[in-house]
Amino acid sequence: MIAKLDRVLLPRKRFTFHYKNVRWAKGRHETYLCFVVKRRVGPDSMSFDFGHLRNRIGCHVELLFLRYLGALCPGLWGCEGSGQRRLSYSITWFCSWSPCANCSQRIAQFLSRTPNLRLRIFVSRLYFCDMEDSREREGLRMLKKAGVHITVMSYKDYFYCWQTFVAGESRFKAWDELNRNSVRLTRKLNRILQPCETEDLRDAFKLLGF
Repeated sequence: MIAKLDRVLLPRKRFTFHYKNVRWAKGRHETYLCFVVKRRVGPDSMSFDFGHLRNRIGCHVELLFLRYLGALCPGLWGCEGSGQRRLSYSITWFCSWSPCANCSQRIAQFLSRTPNLRLRIFVSRLYFCDMEDSREREGLRMLKKAGVHITVMSYKDYFYCWQTFVAGESRFKAWDELNRNSVRLTRKLNRILQPCETEDLRDAFKLLGF
C-alpha cells in the first residue's frame, strides 16, 4: 500500500541532497518526510509500517501524510456505533525541513482531536526560523504545547534513516560539518522552544539591575 504513496526507499543521492543539514540549503525547495508508524499496546509498541512522502503541488507533505493516516493507522478512530475501541499509535517523522507555521497549526489542531496518537518529529533543517518573531517559530512552540517531541537530527538519526529508508547496501558516510551543524541547529531549536524561560530571566536581570 505504501508503494502507492511513494517509493518505499529513497535513492541515495536524493536522500543526501535533501537531508543534508547545510547552513545555506540552496535549491532544496521540497520537503521530504520519512515516517515510521507503530501500534501501541499498553507500555509496548510494535512496528506497523514505514515509507516516505514529499510535497505535492498545492499540498505540503505534513498535510499529505494526514490524508493517508486512516490507511496507515487502521482503527485510529474506531467505528462509530460498533463499540470498537480506538487503537493507539506512535508516529515518528524524519523531515528535511521543519513544518511551516500553517502546517504546525493544522497538526496541533489534529492532535488535540486525536489523543490516542503520539507524534515525534526529527528535522534536518529549520524552516524560516532566523527571525525571532517569525510565525514558523511560534508554530514550533505550538507543536510543543500540543505534546509533539521535536528534535534536530543527529548523526545516529541520519544513520538510522540511511539504514531504514535509503536504497542500496552502501554504508552511511557523514558529510563535512554534519555534527557541527546538528549541534548549532539543536541550540537554535532549544532557544525557540524555551522563549518564556528566557524572557523570565531577562526580566529578573532587569529587576536586579544587570
